[in-house]
Amino acid sequence: MITLTYRIETSGSIEALAAKIASDQSTGTFVALPGETEELKARVAARVLAIRRLPDAIQPSIPEASDGPFKRADVDIAFPLDAIGTDLSALMTIAIGGTYSIRGLSGIRVIDMKLPEEYRGAHPGPQFGVAGSRRLTGVEDRPIIGTIVKPALGLRPHGTAEMVGELIAAGVDFIKDDEKLMSPAYSPLPERVKAIMPLVLDHEQKTGKKVMYAFGISHADPDEMLRNHDLVAKAGGNCAVVNINSVGFGGMAFLRKRSSLMIHAHRNGWDILTRHPGLGMDFKVWQQFWRLLGVDQFQINGIASKYWEPDWSFVESFRAVTTPIFSSDDCALPVVCSGQWGGQAPETYERTGRTVDLLYLCGGGIVSHPDGPGAGVRAVQQAWQAAVDDIPLSDFALRHAELARSIEKFGDGKAA
Repeated sequence: MITLTYRIETSGSIEALAAKIASDQSTGTFVALPGETEELKARVAARVLAIRRLPDAIQPSIPEASDGPFKRADVDIAFPLDAIGTDLSALMTIAIGGTYSIRGLSGIRVIDMKLPEEYRGAHPGPQFGVAGSRRLTGVEDRPIIGTIVKPALGLRPHGTAEMVGELIAAGVDFIKDDEKLMSPAYSPLPERVKAIMPLVLDHEQKTGKKVMYAFGISHADPDEMLRNHDLVAKAGGNCAVVNINSVGFGGMAFLRKRSSLMIHAHRNGWDILTRHPGLGMDFKVWQQFWRLLGVDQFQINGIASKYWEPDWSFVESFRAVTTPIFSSDDCALPVVCSGQWGGQAPETYERTGRTVDLLYLCGGGIVSHPDGPGAGVRAVQQAWQAAVDDIPLSDFALRHAELARSIEKFGDGKAA
């Protein structure tokens, strides 16, 4: 059985709406069909397992809903594996997609999903994941520290390479193209790869450390995306940024089967599905699809994010990508990002379970450091050392100039 938990809202009967969801999404139709039997329906029919009442809503989640009161409940519905199989597109269509079109609801949100053992091995899952991220960056026992090349800078490939060279020299572990930086006219992907990879490889030859650079390879045409992948791999790269919502399940599956690169997932577009608390779906559900398809690293915002997401939601997202679906091998490395600088390190460390199994990704929090990107890298490293050693940042900054300058610049929380 595949079990979905829906948070439903209705001015009618909760029990009737739950039964309608189970029926409509499995065997139900508005007239009896030729050849339809109770035996056949029993084999593929979804059924309601449990209903847990919640306080009524004052306002409906869908504005045009009829007059209240609007009753709410969490409802577990089980779908037979025979009706869906292990195809993720079928799962999205049957168990999730059609529910939003059912009459009589004023709100519905998918908040949990439990998959049966048959899904283990039906999809490739992460090729590298947490252990591979550490192995390829050579980082153990601390967070992987990374930064972002922002398209707003308008840097041409040679300008990007200059910045990358400084970041590499400062000891950064990871650099990525911003999700909006794919192959624009001012910085085509082939030219960017040609300018950056020699710096990465030269540093590796001299020091033994290979900084991971994640190039943006997303494309609506899977064949073109694969050509971008091959371009990066042939140049000696080991990571790619993929805008997963933009390329879709099919594009992701196509890439993962052929990929030799770490897949760094950007979740842009996910917010459409989740910002209304009474509609859409939780990240806890959505991220399972992408981990099964093969995401290795997953961006999830961070503490005091520059975006809408509250801290508790980030913590739940962190917990989601690090909780096994079937085994620890299918966990993705959480990428803490969006307005981060060293100042959030102590709270991030505490609220994620005092773990350093993460990639701490700072854009402006590194490259906009008043003393340059190199100082920005060192400031974030110092902040994490203070967090792990349980030393207040203000005290640690007395002996570390880069952190002190970072606090002066970003202490109001404004890091891009």
